[in-house]
Parts: sequence; structure tokens; C-alpha cells
Amino acid sequence: MHKKKVLVTGGAGFIGSHLCEALINKGHEVISVDNYFTGSVANVAGLLNHHNFKLIKHDVVNPLYFEVDEIYNLACPASPALCQSNPVYTTNTCVLGAINVLEYARKSKVCVLQASTSEVYGDPLCHPQRESYSGNVNPVGPRSCYDEGKRCAETIFMNYHLQHSVPIRIVRIFNTYGPRMRPNDGRVVSTFIMQALKGEDITIYGNGQQTRSFCFVGDLVDGLIKMMENKSGFIGPVNMGNPCEISIIELAEKILSLTGSRSKLIFLPLPHDDPKKRKPTVDTAREKIRWTPNIALEEGLKISIDYYGQVLRQVTSETSV
Repeated sequence: MHKKKVLVTGGAGFIGSHLCEALINKGHEVISVDNYFTGSVANVAGLLNHHNFKLIKHDVVNPLYFEVDEIYNLACPASPALCQSNPVYTTNTCVLGAINVLEYARKSKVCVLQASTSEVYGDPLCHPQRESYSGNVNPVGPRSCYDEGKRCAETIFMNYHLQHSVPIRIVRIFNTYGPRMRPNDGRVVSTFIMQALKGEDITIYGNGQQTRSFCFVGDLVDGLIKMMENKSGFIGPVNMGNPCEISIIELAEKILSLTGSRSKLIFLPLPHDDPKKRKPTVDTAREKIRWTPNIALEEGLKISIDYYGQVLRQVTSETSV
């Protein structure tokens, strides 16, 4: 296998750190850049002494000057709460970050993969969501900084490809979970697990009948690498997620069962523009890059519960000293 030097923006984040680890394990040299807005050095602590890994503090809203063979662009806060805490910065990260990685790719003639999102479909009127669906997004709503930022980034990527022949890949990532997602990230799996482990009320927004499809982070990373490595000329966009759909209330009940928690379910108002349904078709990924997710939800949840249990024990240990 040809050893490559790979740049991962957002490499100290939840998904980025797992991607860096997988690329290192494949024998590549990895440069991770992150400004730690949501990422953490702790996420890549196991790689810091590896001779093929370099961690650099850098914000993608500024130009990139790293000599590499390919780029995975994962830099952007993904949690709705964190995105909306600084919406202008979120949009800048999506748009200016895309321009900066593409400018480097154009000059250096390297391939760059854009980590897009299922949020480009908005609150979908088409179910399940296929790549051909153009979406139902509110451009002035509270979520638009991320939703429209990612949509604009896809546009920029495609235009750089068409106008400047930049080799690109576009992946639309659906709900992903697993170890290293921030416990206070605000996304549903980590939130429910932490609430269950601490014996707190499980907070369900709306009536709990809205659905999601959850993909374990290991499966997703495998897909990202397969997408980058494909030599067929396929650039996407391609959905990447687990097509097994589950309601939010079913997820809460499953987590309660797996943790043995006696937490109670409480119901709060549904946030504005929150999608009612989310389920990908992954036929394109299966056909074009031979990728399908393998880890069942219950298996992934058990791994995640073990991780957050360790996090809680560590916090308890530190506060008791």
C-alpha cells in the first residue's frame, strides 16, 4: 500500500479523531488541524507520541499551508446547540473553510473529501432521503447557519471541481454516535446515556415519535476512507449512515434497558425546524464503494455506555481528590 500524507481538518473532534486513528493504523502519515472549538487534545491522546502523527492548532477560516497528498475536511461544530451558540462563526467555518481547503487542493492538485451532512435535507418531505432529493431547508431559521452553511459548501466543492478540475468527494453524514462524542454535546445519544447513568430525567423533545437512524462511528470512518480511496471517478454526493430507523422514545427506552437506569421520561417542546424524520438510503454507497454499516445499534450503544461510564468515573475520581 502506498503511504500517504493526509490532512484531517477537525482532526481532534469526535469523528476526526477516529479517522486519524484509522488512517494511522493503515500506515499513513497524518496531520490533524483543529482549533479546539469543539475538539480536544484528549481525543487524540493515544496518537500524540506516534511518529506518523502531528497535531497542529489551526482554524480553517484561515488559509492552509500544509504539504499533503489528500485532505478530509471535517472542521465544523455539528451539535445544534454549539452551532447556534455562534452562528456567524459556524457559517464561516462551513464556507470559508471549504474555500480554503479547496484553494489548497487546487494549487496542489490533491483530492479533498467534504464531510457534509444529512441536514442538507432539512425537515424532509421525502422519506427515506435519497441523494437526488434537494431538501426542505429554512434559510433564515435557527439551524440555518449549519444547514445552509453545509449546503453552500457542497456548492463550492462542486464548482471547484467543475471549474478548476479539483478532485473531490462529498459525503452526507447521517446521525453518528460512539466514544469521544462530548458528554455535554447536546446530541441525543450522548445526552440520553449521560442522563440515564446519572439517574436524571431523560429529556425528550416533542412527543418522541420523530425518528432518526444512528450509525456507529467506526462504520462511518470505514465509509469515509472507502469513499476517498475509490478510483471509479465517483465523487458523490453520497449518503453515509445506518438505514435502521428508530423513534426517539424507542431509543430512550433502549438506553434505559441497557443501563438499568430508573430515570423517568419527560417531554419538552420540539425545537424550531427540528426534522421529524431522518433515514438514509445507502444504495449508492453500497453500489459505488461497496460500503454498508455493520454494527447494530444495541452493540454500538453498549460500547458507548461503557465509554460514558468511564468518563463519569473519571470525573467522580477527580472531584473527590
